[in-house]
Amino acid sequence: MATIEECRAALEELAGRLASASAAVREAAGVERTLSYHVTDLDVTFTGRLSGGLLEVRDVVPGRPSEPARIRLSTTGDDLLALVAGTLAFPRAWATGRLTLEAPLRDLLHLRTLL
Repeated sequence: MATIEECRAALEELAGRLASASAAVREAAGVERTLSYHVTDLDVTFTGRLSGGLLEVRDVVPGRPSEPARIRLSTTGDDLLALVAGTLAFPRAWATGRLTLEAPLRDLLHLRTLL
C-alpha cells in the first residue's frame, strides 16, 4: 500500500513533467482550475491548482475537502503510483473504474490532450 509521502512525490513528479512538457501539452493544461486528487485507500485528498500550464500541489487534507474542486480525480494510492510510473494507462484505469474523474464536460474536452 502506497504511503501519503509516496503519493505526494508522485503528484510532484507529475507536476514536474507538466512543467517541462511541450508547448501543445502546456497549452491544453493552460486553464485555470482547482484540482483535487482523493486517494481512496488512505482517505486523504491532495488539493492544488492547474494554472498557466503548471500543476501546483498545495495541501493534503483528511477525507474529502469541504470545498469541491472543479476537477476531481480519485484512485487508490497504488493506482496513482502506477499511473505516474506509466504502468497503468489513464484511459484503461478510467474505463475499468480504477480511476474516477469528475469535471465539467467542457473541461474534459479541453484537457483531453493530456490523456
